[in-house]
Amino acid sequence: MFTQAEFHALCAPLSNSARVLYTLGLRPTANLVTAASEPLNYKFILKLLNGAEQNEGSYTRGRQINTLLQQLEQAGLVALPQALDFEHSLNGKALLLPLSTQAQDDFAHLHRQHQPMKANWQPDEALFKQMANLLGLIDKEFDKNDVGEFIAYWLGRPAAVFSHFQWTQKFTYAMRQKRLASGSAPKQQVGSQQVPVAAGLEADDNARKLVAKYSSHKKT
Repeated sequence: MFTQAEFHALCAPLSNSARVLYTLGLRPTANLVTAASEPLNYKFILKLLNGAEQNEGSYTRGRQINTLLQQLEQAGLVALPQALDFEHSLNGKALLLPLSTQAQDDFAHLHRQHQPMKANWQPDEALFKQMANLLGLIDKEFDKNDVGEFIAYWLGRPAAVFSHFQWTQKFTYAMRQKRLASGSAPKQQVGSQQVPVAAGLEADDNARKLVAKYSSHKKT
């Protein structure tokens, strides 16, 4: 039984092969609590996609599967955990199916209209928080500069037309990439992510060092 959010996403422009991959290859065995798929089995998926037909147009390579997964990712049906990308093999890797949990039905209405990026666009905050939790994003804060950068990037790509759900999902991915990037303002490493360091914490650490240094001199 699909959620309403999944149904709306599956009705979006997708190849039938991508729909088969999702509805028969990924969804039936997904964990509906964690939204994680079972580890991908390329051999099984290739047989599923080809069916009884074996011809020149059949699926034979993992990169073809990755292309279909990219379609599903664009529709919001699939998300990649950290450290995975479509340029490398995903065989044996588990993906996320963000719309498979019933909680996503609260956002089904965000799938109904598709439009290009607008200058006054804003992410859906409730959806952003849920997607951030799902993707393991530790720092969930963003400001107008983050939104502005995202809008500026996509305004230059007017052919990109997505639902508000998909735009918010893409914004969440963009924020995760910023967290994983290095070289931005005072941050500390938490796992594989860069998280802002509070000024107060830095001051406390420095104060402790000064106290320790003073104490050592005093003893001598």
